[in-house]
Amino acid sequence: MQMRSDAVKKGLARAPHRSLLKADGLTDEELERPLVAVVSAQNEVIPGHLHLQQIADAVKAGVRMAGGTPLQINTIGVCDGIAMNHEGMHYSLVSREVIADSVECAIQGHQFDAMVLIPSCDKIVPGMLIAAARLNIPTMLVSGGPMLAGHDKCGHQTDLNTLFDAVGQVTAGTMTPEECAWLENTACPTCGSCSGMFTANSICCLAEALGLALPGNGTVPAVFSERIRLAKQTGMKVMELVEQGICALDILSVDAVYNGMVLDMAFGGSTNTMLHLTAIAQAAGCPVTMEDWDRVSAKTPNIVRIAPAGPLHIEDLNAVGGISAIMGELGRGGLLHGGALTCHGTVDEWVAAAPAADGEIVRTLDRAYSPIGGLKVMQGNLAPSCGVVKRSACAPEMYTHSGPARVFNSEEEACEAIFGGKIKPGDVVVIRYEGPAGGPGMREMLTPTSAICGMGLDKSVALITDGRFSGASKGPCIGHVSPEAAAGGPIALVEEGDIIDIDIEAGALNVRVSDDELARRRAAWQPPAPKYTSGVLSRYAKLVTSADKGAYLS
Repeated sequence: MQMRSDAVKKGLARAPHRSLLKADGLTDEELERPLVAVVSAQNEVIPGHLHLQQIADAVKAGVRMAGGTPLQINTIGVCDGIAMNHEGMHYSLVSREVIADSVECAIQGHQFDAMVLIPSCDKIVPGMLIAAARLNIPTMLVSGGPMLAGHDKCGHQTDLNTLFDAVGQVTAGTMTPEECAWLENTACPTCGSCSGMFTANSICCLAEALGLALPGNGTVPAVFSERIRLAKQTGMKVMELVEQGICALDILSVDAVYNGMVLDMAFGGSTNTMLHLTAIAQAAGCPVTMEDWDRVSAKTPNIVRIAPAGPLHIEDLNAVGGISAIMGELGRGGLLHGGALTCHGTVDEWVAAAPAADGEIVRTLDRAYSPIGGLKVMQGNLAPSCGVVKRSACAPEMYTHSGPARVFNSEEEACEAIFGGKIKPGDVVVIRYEGPAGGPGMREMLTPTSAICGMGLDKSVALITDGRFSGASKGPCIGHVSPEAAAGGPIALVEEGDIIDIDIEAGALNVRVSDDELARRRAAWQPPAPKYTSGVLSRYAKLVTSADKGAYLS
């Protein structure tokens, strides 16, 4: 069988190359087999990645059992939780592109025959999936799995977001510092990606629908032995793809992207998934638009509400069948493209074997929480291209809201006002110049959103930004506003006290300012000076596209 790796290991001219590979300890027998890259993002900073060497070792065992030669390489990762609310968050979304580039360089530079991707968290998963689309070789993904939820003294489940909310509660005087300290030591009890349907777990679940990960990838907890078995099965499965000649883009198709969008709306994932899946689709050659997202949302019932949209966590979804249970319900309802290929067969075959919805954690379509999806595209004179909101994590009484704009030109300014008690019921907090180019890096806003919730204002105060939100954010938080402020979008023209009208059901986001007045303000507006003039952030700001395009690099 002709292999890509023959370019580095076959023929007389490759004697020097073979010598280097033998310096790694490889035998002639191992060099005769397909070379499989095991691409790990293991590090000792991100709790979702702390244990990934164990996953990588299991993957390598699976590859060897199935007749391949695994070779491990590593890439970087940024923990969004640790990067939150300081300069470090500028680098999080940027790291997605660095990861994609690094994987592409390593695979192409050594001409691997196949690869298994091992991420867990936020930007690492989509970065690796973008690389998979670019490289188009036999590819599988297996994550490190979700963290178990913590529990408070009353037995209620807790998670990382519990701590962010607690900061607001302590500020408001409704929680003691001692109670906050107790939660600090218990809310994140194990390794793994943070335990709710936050960004990391959302995109790990979507990897199943996209077809590049085995069932269970998104939901089997990090500390379960089942996760190790899943990793071994992934290593064996990628060898099947090699033998069958099935490459990433045979799986990552237009139909697969559509199925991913449907699943996203059904479980109401992080708003970041719209950013990432849009970028993945672009890399795969099947781009999607905000109009496509809106059409999928309009016909996909929201049948799952995991934290922050509800009290339960990923481990609870796993206990009732995980993503297979959701796909089964969606597929039997005719909402999926059943002919789409996955790494383990067609979607129709998956649906036929999927467990029935339990009716509570995964509701049936006829008992859906909502007849439309958990994410909603917003448009209007404040967001001509788009804004996005996690509708399923917003209190119904805030589906419509009008209030005066409280305008801040950075997240830091907004947080100072929120913690200083300067935001009042009815206000609409506007945080701008935090978009892909203006940030740069489109910082997540979990600190201000959680402060608003913790201070009891989530049912009376809305937040709008050209930045983005953590998957843990809840409440009437509209992000990804495009065009962004740095590009001269209308969000740059909003003034303190302007009345902003929000209608989430209608998908409308408008400021009560006439077109003539907006034109006058635009004529007087001056673009801000770049915040960074050297390094990766400077390059990123010059190359990044807008949020509605997925914030990929042009």
